[in-house]
Amino acid sequence: MVSSIDEAIARQTHTPISWMLSKQAFWVFLAALIACVTLTFVTDTFATPQNLFNVTRNFAFVAIIALGMTVVIISGGIDLSVGSILCLSAMVLAIVMNAGYPLWAGAGAALAVSLLTGAINGVLIAYLRIPPFVVTLGMLSVARSAAMVLSNNRMMYQFGPDEKQLFWLGGGSTLGIANPVIALVILAVITALLLKWTRWGCHVFAIGSNEKAAVLTGIAVRRLKVSVYMFSALFAGIAGVLEAGWLGGVTTNLGQSMELSVIAAAVIGGANLMGGAGTVFGSVVGAALIEIIRNSLTLLGISTFWQGTFVGTFIILAVAFDRIRARREADN
Repeated sequence: MVSSIDEAIARQTHTPISWMLSKQAFWVFLAALIACVTLTFVTDTFATPQNLFNVTRNFAFVAIIALGMTVVIISGGIDLSVGSILCLSAMVLAIVMNAGYPLWAGAGAALAVSLLTGAINGVLIAYLRIPPFVVTLGMLSVARSAAMVLSNNRMMYQFGPDEKQLFWLGGGSTLGIANPVIALVILAVITALLLKWTRWGCHVFAIGSNEKAAVLTGIAVRRLKVSVYMFSALFAGIAGVLEAGWLGGVTTNLGQSMELSVIAAAVIGGANLMGGAGTVFGSVVGAALIEIIRNSLTLLGISTFWQGTFVGTFIILAVAFDRIRARREADN
């Protein structure tokens, strides 16, 4: 009798609306929506088709990497090397295509190098038990140094016979939608399905929530951690291929400090830096909000130097609200 009463109360108190309102990603989405509406009335250029095209395309690169970063954060880790991996993958792509090889060969080599870099991160973290912060911070320097060595620190802007296909892939559009945005949607759906409906996704949440308990239940934690960092590096590599096609050239400072925006997007979207929590939707809307802020500063004539202040403030507030919510749940 008591249990049936409790179930009835739960059904009344945990409605779809209350569940939605309790999610940080919903409030971030609402903030982004309000910002878009406000900018539409305040400026004459925000809602123009060209500006909206640019905003969606620009945030897609950060959002793609944020998908991989969200998985890493859910597992209880962090990856500071994604910006450098993006640069390395783009540089490998440029060098291979410049040598006369087709786009598929260049992209394959770029993604292979990304996966190898992610595997090195994962092995050092999982098997040698070096803290993720230390490993990925070191890889941040190593990967960018490798890009400098491979290119002799030169800008690569000639991509061989398949140059036009690469430029279309990263800078073109399909049905009026930027190709990187289409890639983001596909990758977001894949990531969501992996996290929601596969054993791998369940285990990622498990090790992030309680790694010791996950080990006791028989989860291959070490191998799973390696796969998580390979997943993150793969998405950084994909973003590198797309961004090389959009920019039409690759320099060794490509993606510099990008890891800050990526981590910010994941955290603002609700990923818990302590592990065990995070969503695909949250990372995407977090990246969108950051790009809307960046675009609004430009349109309103505010110095872009303030961008870091806004992003940093949002990170602190997001983590603060998450801590407050966690304490309230613990008290209840």
